[in-house]
Amino acid sequence: MTQQTGSARLLSLNVGEPVAIAHGSKQIQSGIFKSPSSSAHRLSITGIQGDGQGDLINHGGPDKAVCVYFEQRYDYWNEQFDQSFAFGAFGENFTLSEWTEDDLCIGDIIHAGDIIVQVSQPRQPCYKLGLRHSLPELPVRVQQQGFTGFYFRVLQEGTIAAGTPFIIASRHQARITIAEANRVMYKNKDDIEGIRKLLAVKELAASWQDQLGARLEKLLQDKQGDGKQHEQH
Repeated sequence: MTQQTGSARLLSLNVGEPVAIAHGSKQIQSGIFKSPSSSAHRLSITGIQGDGQGDLINHGGPDKAVCVYFEQRYDYWNEQFDQSFAFGAFGENFTLSEWTEDDLCIGDIIHAGDIIVQVSQPRQPCYKLGLRHSLPELPVRVQQQGFTGFYFRVLQEGTIAAGTPFIIASRHQARITIAEANRVMYKNKDDIEGIRKLLAVKELAASWQDQLGARLEKLLQDKQGDGKQHEQH
């Protein structure tokens, strides 16, 4: 974990209702198009007033109430693609200063004005991010680079606006960063010990608990099977 300040600032609050976009020969609904808002918005356990998702199976819900991205990652992507991405370009609701995936941990609790939020899981970028920018490779590159951003769940509802300070109120004792969670999920997929440590964080979003739990079960079964084969030889 890097040495970072315990506070950040909401540089941009981005919202957008689902719109129809072309995907091959068909039209799909997506909430990937977020634009900065200068207004204060109500934040509830299900998300931000004036914002929406097109796919409620894979997006939204209490564990993914707010999608967050980091200002510091914009310079990298601007350079990689030789263009200027505007805040909200990665489909995030909150664009935060100061921090990155190395600085926040799963289960950390953050105070922002009168709201209280908690880090629940890294963001899993989907193909719609690529569709938005006509860059089909973008979601995979975001995932491989580990510059994914993350989701907040809302512990205390309230009103939020751009410029609000974000302060780390309490650190989760496991200290598993968003970056470490990404490593276990995407890079070192057979790291049994890493998976176990991540699953021990009960604040980890249910979808990640389910996905990693199933992976761990399979890894242990495969290991047991390999052990029995060695015994037979």
